[in-house]
Amino acid sequence: MPASPTQSYVQTAARSATRPAPARRRGGWVVAAKLGITLLTLGLLWHSLVDNEATAAAWRGLLARSLGGTGRGPVLLALLLVPLNWGLEAWKWWRLARHLEPVSFRRSFRAVLVGLTLGFVTPNRVGDYAGRIMELKSRRLDALGAVFLGRYCQLVATVAAGTLGLLYFLLTFYVAGYPAAQTGLVVLTLLINLAVLLPLYHSELLVAAVQAIKPLRRFARYLAVMPTYPARLLTDVLLISGLRYLVFGAQFGLLLLAYGVQTAVGPAAAAVAGTFLLKSLVPSLNALADVGVRELSATHLFGLLGQPALPVLSASLSLWVLNIAVPSAVGLIFVLRLKVLRKRRAVPAATETAPAPEARQPSV
Repeated sequence: MPASPTQSYVQTAARSATRPAPARRRGGWVVAAKLGITLLTLGLLWHSLVDNEATAAAWRGLLARSLGGTGRGPVLLALLLVPLNWGLEAWKWWRLARHLEPVSFRRSFRAVLVGLTLGFVTPNRVGDYAGRIMELKSRRLDALGAVFLGRYCQLVATVAAGTLGLLYFLLTFYVAGYPAAQTGLVVLTLLINLAVLLPLYHSELLVAAVQAIKPLRRFARYLAVMPTYPARLLTDVLLISGLRYLVFGAQFGLLLLAYGVQTAVGPAAAAVAGTFLLKSLVPSLNALADVGVRELSATHLFGLLGQPALPVLSASLSLWVLNIAVPSAVGLIFVLRLKVLRKRRAVPAATETAPAPEARQPSV
């Protein structure tokens, strides 16, 4: 019987570090690709920040409120949280990447910014994978599973908070007075969170499911690294994801306050969590397309709380400008300096050794 991707991973991981480099380095194509990404990113930034009337008005209002008025304090605090937001993401990637090879936090932070810039111009932000992988010196194909694992941890945090937020709105505005329906929704929320959490600690089930689906079978070997991550490391990464989620939510709350949205903290937190979840569940063509999904969700949920659409819309657009547009522009600096082609060489064992899949005993 042929070996599964998970079983064959341990046998092939050592060989991947010593595979010969390509015979020819297509340096001209690499330079052209970097310039193309730079021009495309700058074009999208111009379209979203200048040509788009709603976003342009939002960032001008953000700038005006940061320079004076009652909104200055919250806006400046939200701006100061931007490095912390992406620093936590870099910390998360650093924990995952050093399972594959020794890597510094500085390089991990650079990889996150490069991935953010490439994701800005690619469908469903798949460029995020390429940006992080190209910053590694070896085992780049194995890194696909590591990037997916990091994004999945962030999804778990988003689903956990988002389902609770949406549950509040469902119980308050849609099924109030129907105890049986309310009980069913609570149970459904619990089951959804368990269903999302299970594959994180039993990723061999996810690899087996991908292997069983013929169109996805070719991706199974890239995900085979996931079951080698110990449960303790996964828990740490999940906690970092939760911290990053809190920072992101705090930024949204500060911007809502800056634009004059007045509502109780609990319902506002539920609306923010529901907005993030709905945005995460909808595929997008690029980062710019995420804007419409987030704004539609935010204005609807805050509308149920009696808040006008315009300040909510401005706060949500400003959140996108601070956390996506500005860091993507900064990431262009590192994209131009990125070494796409590297000479493969043997890499010493990482500090966190990958256990054999059959010996691992994951636990929640």
